[in-house]
Amino acid sequence: MGSCVSKGKDDDDSVHNVDFSGGNVHLITTKESWDEKLAEAGRDGKIVIANFSATWCGPCKIVAPFFVELSEKHPSLMFLLVDVDELSDFSSSWDIKATPTFFFLKNGQQIGKLVGANKPELQKKVTSIIDSVPESPQRP
Repeated sequence: MGSCVSKGKDDDDSVHNVDFSGGNVHLITTKESWDEKLAEAGRDGKIVIANFSATWCGPCKIVAPFFVELSEKHPSLMFLLVDVDELSDFSSSWDIKATPTFFFLKNGQQIGKLVGANKPELQKKVTSIIDSVPESPQRP
């Protein structure tokens, strides 16, 4: 894992502590939890957006609150967060070359990918996915 400067007790939390997995974002800590969430998404007919990220990564910290916000706005999608340092072998199997990297998965298969903390492009991809999914009966 990368090195970080420890924060003093009186430092501003908004600059140093970023909540990577608030809202409806599920933190993936094991390969088993990944498999469980993908199976759940498959059963529920949800598209998965997986954020491969790192706690020391500046751009990851910038995009994390936006990812959380998207998860709250779009409960019809499943949002997952994978820390590339915590699950390095698993992340390598996805050929992660830079963080953040977002994968869009349907029935466990990749349908899209975005590398970098590009909020407008992430929003565009999410909107495109929402528009491509047939409306469910519970939607207004």
